[in-house]
Amino acid sequence: MKLLTGEFKNMLDEKGRLSLPARLRSDLPSSLVLTQGVDTCLWLFAPEEWEELSQRILASTSLFQARSRLIQRRIIAPAQEVEVDKLGRISIPQSLRDWAGLSKECIILGISRYVEIWDSQRYQAYLAENQSEFLSAAEELGGLTLS
Repeated sequence: MKLLTGEFKNMLDEKGRLSLPARLRSDLPSSLVLTQGVDTCLWLFAPEEWEELSQRILASTSLFQARSRLIQRRIIAPAQEVEVDKLGRISIPQSLRDWAGLSKECIILGISRYVEIWDSQRYQAYLAENQSEFLSAAEELGGLTLS
């Protein structure tokens, strides 16, 4: 699978369907896995990427530790398979729309091996709230060079 990159805006329709941008859609299979992300967004994975991530999470967590169970419940349990229809849309289940606060306008971010889906207003608020943290993190990459 090619690297998924780009920032796009699309509207959620009245049936909870979101059109994936053609640029991302061409690199994704017709069946995907959608789950809760960490920052009140949704994560969208190709099945093989999801399988790898979920297996890594399960291998590094324990049924006998509360924090591990929390991670399993927040990331693995809500995951649902979604199909890309002929028009390039996915139907986002109501429970995931509610969790991410998706209303109408959505931001779709291609982040290498997965896609994030944000409510547009929540994403703008997230960026504003985390600007100083971003600048600090960017400063830490100061030694990064292109070879």
